[in-house]
Amino acid sequence: MAQDQPRGTGGGKPKTGGNTPKPGGNTPKPATGQSAKDRSRAQSRPVSGKPAGGKGGNTPRPAPSAKGGNKPRPGRPVATATKAPRGISGALLAWGAVGLVVIVIAVFVIVKVTSGGNSPSASRPVPVTPAPASVVKGVTTIPASVFDKVGVNIPSQATPSPPIQLTGQPALTLNGKTPAVFYFGAEYCPYCAAERWGMVAALSRFGTFSGLEVTASSPTDFAPNTPTFSFRNSTYTSPYVSFFPVENCTNIADAANTSCSGYSSLQRPTKEEQAVLNKYSSPTFIPGDTAPAGSVSFPFMNVDNKVLYSGATYSPLMLAGLTHQDIAGNLGDPTNSVTQAIVGTANYISASICQATGQQPAKVCSSAGVQAAAKSLKSSAG
Repeated sequence: MAQDQPRGTGGGKPKTGGNTPKPGGNTPKPATGQSAKDRSRAQSRPVSGKPAGGKGGNTPRPAPSAKGGNKPRPGRPVATATKAPRGISGALLAWGAVGLVVIVIAVFVIVKVTSGGNSPSASRPVPVTPAPASVVKGVTTIPASVFDKVGVNIPSQATPSPPIQLTGQPALTLNGKTPAVFYFGAEYCPYCAAERWGMVAALSRFGTFSGLEVTASSPTDFAPNTPTFSFRNSTYTSPYVSFFPVENCTNIADAANTSCSGYSSLQRPTKEEQAVLNKYSSPTFIPGDTAPAGSVSFPFMNVDNKVLYSGATYSPLMLAGLTHQDIAGNLGDPTNSVTQAIVGTANYISASICQATGQQPAKVCSSAGVQAAAKSLKSSAG
């Protein structure tokens, strides 16, 4: 039984090569009309941008105090009816408007503070915390009927980077274990955030996770604050396959750290893992790869040198405005578009792993959803 232990945090000087995104400035958000494949390449470089913050408005000055009413003309009696001086009425109206604005702002602030969930400020990243049991259960116990119902019916508008079927490559061995699944990503990356949902769902069909944590992608990148998991402290145990995840960078900004595209460093690949990146994260194996030399498009996943995943299988925009609980709570509904994206991705990954395990366990590998994904992968290989 393979048991993969969590990694320690990276330290020392970063290694050169494909393990880190290309140093450099910030990359703007993908422009309209850009191909879906190119958009999925942008994830290794964050989009900078200062959080919007309007200046506080000037407090209206109080209206000048009004003078008393007109004196009655001589010879005429003073009117007995009394009216509020016009000046006082204007002042009350002005101050009333100011008070109403203050109340509205106060209510808005209170709602934002007390709304709960993952709703951080525009510039504050979501911290990494233990995954709630309900979220873990929702993503690791998806009914088999849902996998079969969805198959690979991922919404077409949300499919930027389909998996790549390889042929003629030796089995992947890492740390003396084979078959192996190698993942290289970053916590700030919104595409990694989307892909981890399908990864956890798929790998849970072959083994068991412990120590899963939740977080969100960068608050200033494309698809900000996409809810996700982190593999940084997780452990995966399986009798079928070994899992080797590397979370290269955090979601905490560090402008001085050019080795992680302006985010703080976290974990580094081993020498073996670096060799995998150097060989397989390249145009030789990834058609149309436009990543600069020496950089890797996040996320990158190699399933036993049989199937590659470069970029997300679906767009992180699918998860916009949702919490971890929202996503996990709907994974039993095969008609939900988010569920279709996540479960369709999980079926592809499951079919990829089944190639490496000799179609074991049979209950998973012979299921209708996995067979549909296997057929799609075979056809993509030509």
